[in-house]
Amino acid sequence: MKIAVLPGDGIGPEIVAQAVKVLEVLKADGARIEMETAPIGGAGYDASGDPLPDATLKLARAADAVLLGAVGGPQYDTLDRPLRPERGLLRIRKELNLFANLRPALLYPELAGASSLKPDVVSGLDLMIVRELTGDVYFGQPRGIEIRNGERVGFNTMLYSESEVRRVAHVAFGIAMKRGKKLCSVEKANVLECSELWKEVMIEVSKDYPEVALSHMYVDNAAMQLIRAPKQFDTIVTGNIFGDILSDASSILSGSIGMLPSASLDEHNKGMYEPIHGSAPDIAGRNLANPLATILSVAMMYRYTFADLATADRIENAVKKVIAQSLRTGDIWTEGTQKVSCSEMGDAVVAAL
Repeated sequence: MKIAVLPGDGIGPEIVAQAVKVLEVLKADGARIEMETAPIGGAGYDASGDPLPDATLKLARAADAVLLGAVGGPQYDTLDRPLRPERGLLRIRKELNLFANLRPALLYPELAGASSLKPDVVSGLDLMIVRELTGDVYFGQPRGIEIRNGERVGFNTMLYSESEVRRVAHVAFGIAMKRGKKLCSVEKANVLECSELWKEVMIEVSKDYPEVALSHMYVDNAAMQLIRAPKQFDTIVTGNIFGDILSDASSILSGSIGMLPSASLDEHNKGMYEPIHGSAPDIAGRNLANPLATILSVAMMYRYTFADLATADRIENAVKKVIAQSLRTGDIWTEGTQKVSCSEMGDAVVAAL
């Protein structure tokens, strides 16, 4: 099993290093994996003038799975848009056809106090957001900035084809079947024709999954309900931009955005695995970042791409153990727990394995 390791920018190299420690333990225990590292994002631009260098894309295509850290940094903000780090991330998703993004939000009981919401609101939370990843306003054409009537106008196109909605719908219904058999489709069909089509296709696909209870919710209400009563949800499916926003909002439910992994899959379950947080340039290089989301992303890699549920459980149980030991990076620290560095947290997970 070949893994392309793309540390990226900011805290990316620090958190990915801890996930690699976990992979090295698995390798020492007999896992047949090999890893190769390549630059992406700002690191890709620094290396070759491209946020997704050709060699990196070639490696990612040849790999069975991709482990990615984070991209971006203020030093790249003045680059032309096609050269900015984020464009490398969008391009690799598109080039690898990673259309289904899985973002779980699971609250460990010991972290209920780290959430900004009341413990009784979030205790027991176990939510999955399925986000369509290669369509919507992020990729729709036409787009640009131009002069109209003597002033600048920026424009983007929200666009979904029926087939794009249908394929992510099947992924979401399949996941809901393995969870609580409840699926909430989030859109804005009262305003957007794009969302109107989304809703119609979801209803059509639901006929293939009679055991799953399908509900619908407008995105503004969904944002409110995620904060008001998040445990009403089991599985959510939504488009690219709505999923981007809602999954980041859900991160605070679990205590910190540093706790949330993600998987981005193609039709054959080849995937790219990454924490949902950004590059956090303000703490980069200071050994302060929380590596648990990246380590949990490795667990998702074993669960979805390698179909090795025992190893996925082993990694997740190791994370549960260090949380139960009251070890905390700064983002999830509360009074009475032990604050540790990024590398110390990685070492603790390795020890727990």
